[in-house]
Amino acid sequence: MVLALTILIAIISVFLILIILLQNPKGGGLSSAFGGAQTANQIMGAANSGNVLEKGTWILASSLLALCLFTGIFFKSAPSTNDGPKIDQTELPNN
Repeated sequence: MVLALTILIAIISVFLILIILLQNPKGGGLSSAFGGAQTANQIMGAANSGNVLEKGTWILASSLLALCLFTGIFFKSAPSTNDGPKIDQTELPNN
């Protein structure tokens, strides 16, 4: 179960990175200085694509947060694979 949640967290993280990279910055950067990006979005009919990307960002970010909290709270007592070296008590010298 922990492995499945970890894989799901990794997949959501990759999608979140991709959606954030697709978004235009709020300030517009250099594209707003020349006016090309906004006009192109309105002519092509993709004026609401920023809203869809923003909603997707919020949905993915909130689901990532919820999954991380769920995994951390409910699986914090998962057994560790590294318990340290095993010491045989019969081989210890008597002092």
